[in-house]
Amino acid sequence: MFDKFFFLGKITKRFGLAGELMLFIDSDEPGKYHHMESVYFNLEGELIPFFVENIKVKNPNQIIVKFADITNDNADDYVGVELYQPVSMLPPLTGNKFYYHEVIGFKVKDVHSGYLGTIAEILDYPAQAIIKIHQGEKEILLPVVDPYIINVNRKEGVMEVDAPEGLVDLYLSDS
Repeated sequence: MFDKFFFLGKITKRFGLAGELMLFIDSDEPGKYHHMESVYFNLEGELIPFFVENIKVKNPNQIIVKFADITNDNADDYVGVELYQPVSMLPPLTGNKFYYHEVIGFKVKDVHSGYLGTIAEILDYPAQAIIKIHQGEKEILLPVVDPYIINVNRKEGVMEVDAPEGLVDLYLSDS
């Protein structure tokens, strides 16, 4: 079920006395979510839709939201809840920019080494995201860094990369 949704952010605290909640939007472009009509709350592993009555922008990544069915009496119950949106709500990206979920299964071709394998997942670490590529039983890890991503061909499902010298050999050597 969660595979058709993306993490949007989190409820950080209640705000005021009208049942409003402060939301942190975890996005490079938070303004795209300042006019949403609903959001899904992760309540004990279930995604439940809540409808927005009003949004006030505090700063680009923080908004104050009044939800239908949330009152001053129960607002504290939702502090800390993670928020999700359907993947279909994501604005399309073009060029070499991509959402992590959209490139899973893409073939990876290095400009020097040729075909490397298939993207199994993107590991989203705090310091650096990493592309995990499977080539048979072997695994190649490539940092998600703009100079390494040469082309993302969505039509053909291929990502062309320029891996740092020696990196591919390090993973594919038998020693």
